[in-house]
Amino acid sequence: MLAIKDSVAVITGGTGGIGMALARFWIKNKGKVVLADIMPEALAQAKDELGKDVVTITCDVTSEEDCGRLADKALEAYGQINLVAPFAGIIMDGLMLSTDRETGKVIKKMSLEKFQKVVDINLTGVFLTVRECTERMINNNCRGLICLISSTGSLGTAGQINYSSTKAAMSVMPKVITAEFFRRGLSGQIRCAAVAPGYVGTSMVKNMNQKALDKILNEIPIGRLIEPDEVADLVGAIYQNEALAGETYFIHGGLRLGSRG
Repeated sequence: MLAIKDSVAVITGGTGGIGMALARFWIKNKGKVVLADIMPEALAQAKDELGKDVVTITCDVTSEEDCGRLADKALEAYGQINLVAPFAGIIMDGLMLSTDRETGKVIKKMSLEKFQKVVDINLTGVFLTVRECTERMINNNCRGLICLISSTGSLGTAGQINYSSTKAAMSVMPKVITAEFFRRGLSGQIRCAAVAPGYVGTSMVKNMNQKALDKILNEIPIGRLIEPDEVADLVGAIYQNEALAGETYFIHGGLRLGSRG
């Protein structure tokens, strides 16, 4: 079992939602946090809340240079990296092709920009964050976990061809990374896993149109949204239990994407 106390978590997308919940969880359990986000003002507010055991850094996860600086910052501040949590991500939903209800002809297409931006942040950004942090973990003999964030959207959700594709990639990455590390004798030192939340009770979701929210809640067997703290707690459990590796762990309250079985 790994201890959270004195361990160092590098968290991107760290100023809101699940990222911030994980930072709070890590500090509560006496760990250290390197918090990254693209918004300096939000980082300053997070620092004020979380206190002395947090260092912050502005980071564009699509930049190789920024991701390298992030990993170096963790080593400079705390001398090690134990948890890599690349949680920076965006959603830009839309149908690949939209048709006219009367004619059936295509009237709108998802733009390449809209598709590419989600891929750049949700997939390329994760790759760069993991690559740079893990390089430092290997070279500095750090023990720990790479924890990716997938989604029930990885199973395929209409209107999310960009987002679902990136989250499906997060579901297979733990297998690939674990296999590569196994070949190099590193899989006992650095594990990789993913968590896949369902509908999470972030401020954005809780403040959405009540009719739409009620429709969502009607599909969740436990009758409520998943709390960010519950996802953070699952990440902590995976980190501590060294038998958990190479898999994606769903946390969705029994959601089956519209099927009541």
